[in-house]
Amino acid sequence: MRIPESELIINDDGSVFHIHLRPEELADTVILVGDPGRVDMVAGFLSDIEFRHASREFVSTTGKYNGKRITVLSTGIGTDNIDIVMTELDALANIDFNTREVRPEHRTLTILRIGTTGAVQPDIPLGSFIFSEISAGADGLLNWYADRDRYCDTEMEEAFKKHVHWDRHLPDPYFVHAGKKLHERFKDCTVSGVTISASGFYGPQGRVIRIPLAMENMIEDFESFRYGRYRITNFEMESSAVAGLALHLGHEAGTVCCAIANRHIQSSNPDYKPQVRALVELALKKLTE
Repeated sequence: MRIPESELIINDDGSVFHIHLRPEELADTVILVGDPGRVDMVAGFLSDIEFRHASREFVSTTGKYNGKRITVLSTGIGTDNIDIVMTELDALANIDFNTREVRPEHRTLTILRIGTTGAVQPDIPLGSFIFSEISAGADGLLNWYADRDRYCDTEMEEAFKKHVHWDRHLPDPYFVHAGKKLHERFKDCTVSGVTISASGFYGPQGRVIRIPLAMENMIEDFESFRYGRYRITNFEMESSAVAGLALHLGHEAGTVCCAIANRHIQSSNPDYKPQVRALVELALKKLTE
């Protein structure tokens, strides 16, 4: 089936519409970062840099680490941007841009988001590296796609909604697992956790500035939730869409973040760049070993 021009926009230079990458520029391993400025920091670890593109919040480059080709791409903030990024990365890998048809052989990408996060549990200190073994999407994005239940842990979703008294006006949360191979690579050097992927930084993460919350005891209820061996470990804003869309599209994906705040003890570390740099170096080693 030919994909219409209105559904997948290809720029005049042969690049995909938003992220401005061409198919030949995409490596099999992709690192996603939120901050466009962080792309150059990650690229500082790479050799044989091929290019640097920039369009709005989407900055990209491809180079090598330990001889392995890696693409680095910034996404900006939020799952709405991840919807764009994951869809366009998959198109670069699995759509023939000349015929606009799906390629007969599927190309699987390994996609790792590296970011920052706020821990929820009191025993997770600042500076900890948290791998999102499960991401709980509070944004509703995956609910727009068919067969969402096929890719989600629906029993865990129902247990969570009951425990936290999920407000009926909010979109149904979706719980999705990261890629098993990626999780295995990071198990020995990170905290494995369940990450709430929020649709905002303030109210959706339980912060009260001038407007009260719809779920008054949100942070306490999230912290006390248990499902077998699982507990909520942290908040961030992209991991659920990365993991969920990857499962739909047949890619290996996950998120690892550095804890720069702890919501339980109400502490934060604004000088977190050295720890993020250490996390980037660790991730590059794990992705190429």
